[in-house]
Amino acid sequence: MERRERTHRLIELGGLIQKSGLADAVGDDRATLYGALLSLAETLSPADRQATLALWRRRGQRAFEAEQDAKASLTAQPAVTP
Repeated sequence: MERRERTHRLIELGGLIQKSGLADAVGDDRATLYGALLSLAETLSPADRQATLALWRRRGQRAFEAEQDAKASLTAQPAVTP
């Protein structure tokens, strides 16, 4: 069960990298992706860690909400018939 949960978590995290556009931007180059993530992790200095995390969280939440709004508006539109 624990292994299945870990696998599910890893798949979700990979999906976020894809969803962000980063994977396509670097041509799926794993070394480049890893380097980018390492650089990102280094920006979390102890002094401003909480502020940075809060900023990233807000940005991610807004992106998720915008995606949901876009999906909702597509399903709410009446079908166009010729």
